[in-house]
Amino acid sequence: MNTPLITKEGIVTRWPKNRQQRREILEYLASKFEPNKVYHELEVNELLKQWHSFQDWSGLRRELIDRGYLIRNREGTKYRLTK
Repeated sequence: MNTPLITKEGIVTRWPKNRQQRREILEYLASKFEPNKVYHELEVNELLKQWHSFQDWSGLRRELIDRGYLIRNREGTKYRLTK
């Protein structure tokens, strides 16, 4: 990904203010999830922790859900990619 928000190691360094950059970051993070795999909340958190450095995995998880990249069950315990 060609953005100053991601290190050469692939770590997202901050949450951008720009809407287009936010979309790109969410697409990038969504690409780290396996299609058709069901994740428990802790697994989602751990995966997101691996790919960002600003310690807001719950905010990123919420953004991925709100923007339609992930869906979760009613109990909020299981997640999977939508795309």
